[in-house]
Amino acid sequence: MSDDQASSAKGKRDMPAARRKGRRGRDAAPDAAFDLWLDRGLNAMFGKVAEEPIPPELLAMIEKSREKP
Repeated sequence: MSDDQASSAKGKRDMPAARRKGRRGRDAAPDAAFDLWLDRGLNAMFGKVAEEPIPPELLAMIEKSREKP
């Protein structure tokens, strides 16, 4: 890889996500609308599941795994 290619690739990684170009050359800003749509859809489908209490057995397993080094 030439120095120009390396600096170009590094510049793209350092660029804020909102300024990166998508696959089709569009700005990434419309992704916010997609993220909102996805968040609302997932919440509508799985919101009640996420509100359920965590089973005590699972909590005990998590606590037990934290105690081990």
